[in-house]
Amino acid sequence: MGCMRAARLIKMVLLLQSRPSMTAAELARELEVSERTITRDAQALSEAGVPVYADRGRAGGYRLIGGYRTRLTGLARGEAEALFLSGVPGALREMGLEDAASAARLKVSAALLPSLRDASKTAAQRFHLDAPNWWSEPKTPELLPALADAVWDDRRVTARYRKGAQEVERELEPYGLVLKAGVWYLCARIPDPGSFRVYRIDRFTTVEPSADRFERDEEFDLPAFWEDQAERFARSILRAEVVVRLSPDGVRRLPYALADRVSTGEALERAGAPDEDGWVTVTVAVESEKVARTQLLSLGPEVEVLAPEGLRACFAEDARRLAALYGT
Repeated sequence: MGCMRAARLIKMVLLLQSRPSMTAAELARELEVSERTITRDAQALSEAGVPVYADRGRAGGYRLIGGYRTRLTGLARGEAEALFLSGVPGALREMGLEDAASAARLKVSAALLPSLRDASKTAAQRFHLDAPNWWSEPKTPELLPALADAVWDDRRVTARYRKGAQEVERELEPYGLVLKAGVWYLCARIPDPGSFRVYRIDRFTTVEPSADRFERDEEFDLPAFWEDQAERFARSILRAEVVVRLSPDGVRRLPYALADRVSTGEALERAGAPDEDGWVTVTVAVESEKVARTQLLSLGPEVEVLAPEGLRACFAEDARRLAALYGT
């Protein structure tokens, strides 16, 4: 039996589970096949032990008898939710959901036709997500499982977290978790005044779940909220500008030296034509002169800082010190 037909048969069973009965024409329309194919598929299901019954006559159709249900309905809620995250095994493990996902995969595998039971294995060998950055050792925040439970359960928490040199206590409604470059973040609403905030989970020091659940705002869109917050954050840290002159190799390497490749790429697109030496002058946004000094030094002799004057003086001093180290 081909994979496409096996998938179609499963969908046919699920359709019949969801309705009292369906005509051959309705099934054919849903499955995008002919009514003759529906007749053959119903016969194949019957021979495989699925009790599909055909009612004859103009008003007839197909139905499942005896309250038949596939074993997919044996999934617990937590297992079903974890199943949709099973493509990120590391994240599941850190949230304490690895066992639930494993149980869900076993139940789904048992419910599939024999020809499809290797689907989980073949998918896992073809797609894998490794979220942390290179050369970094991700550390699971100790309080992540507690916050994950609160997120799943729509349960308020009282949390303390580090804010600079102080600890602050807040009543939070935890809406969602985000894993960004190996770092976990919590998107939560503060009940009063009802605003949404983002918190780094490794900065929480205590999390106390409440007995109360909150009513989730159904208009809240976690991916859209995170995209907006990430864009705001990227803009907020670029508070200074520097003017630099770049060699052709410097132009190529600049986006890798600075943190914000998007704004750097846009700045390069706005740059004028190269001068007689092939160098380009460009104005780029940076976090600060101090940070820019560290980042631009990685370009070595492929960059000349033109402004601000203080940063240019720093590069001149760095050049003198390098010359003293290496000789003329």
